[in-house]
Amino acid sequence: MVEDFYRPDLGANPADPFARGADGRLVRRSYWLDLSDRSLILAMTQGIGANLTNEHKRAHLHDIGRENLIDQVCIQEILPPER
Repeated sequence: MVEDFYRPDLGANPADPFARGADGRLVRRSYWLDLSDRSLILAMTQGIGANLTNEHKRAHLHDIGRENLIDQVCIQEILPPER
């Protein structure tokens, strides 16, 4: 399965914690692994990851081994009723 990871603009922010190397591996992996669950949830919902799509958030959480936080990080999309 090919993951659809968020690709930040490294020209604007070369130290972006979402940066990935040419091999697709997370460059600042220790940044994410050092965060507590609570801090990671806040970073992904109100901080640097707030504007990411749910698909990008899921892929990122899966990559860092924090799949257990997906329900707390990914906002449920509510569809309008059909007419």
